[in-house]
Amino acid sequence: MGPLVVNVADLLHRRGARRHERLIAPSLSGRAVVGTVVPANEPVDVDVDLESVSDGILATGSVTARWRSECRRCLADVADRAHGDFQELFEPHAREGETYPLHHDHVDLEPLARETLLLELPLAPLCGPECRGLCPTCGADLNQGACRCAPPSRDPRWEALDVLREQLNH
Repeated sequence: MGPLVVNVADLLHRRGARRHERLIAPSLSGRAVVGTVVPANEPVDVDVDLESVSDGILATGSVTARWRSECRRCLADVADRAHGDFQELFEPHAREGETYPLHHDHVDLEPLARETLLLELPLAPLCGPECRGLCPTCGADLNQGACRCAPPSRDPRWEALDVLREQLNH
């Protein structure tokens, strides 16, 4: 059994019974989205309350892990912590996309932890909201200061609108 498989036999026979679990998985597979990744050596922390309900086991809790990526503007390394909350039902006859399977007297929290974590990973992480990015001409990091490129020339297709803007400003 994996590190996120929990025996719930004691809960199944007592409706309303609750138990708190704090689990740490050394690694999960498939922990990346659009270049943002939870490294394989980074532990995933699952904090969950398990409760026996009429339909099965209700799992309420959170998943936390550190992630790494590149800033989408300047390509600097970025790292932070992802945290996601969940409340899901485990039942003997799981409904695809709605509930998770209850395997006899065990619940496997790994798919739930993975899905919750993936939803919390940023699609376009930034090193900071004020990041100025890279110069499109020379590739210099504009966060370090202005580059020495000539200012970009205006697109001739916008010339008529530039004339109108000048007229409105005067």
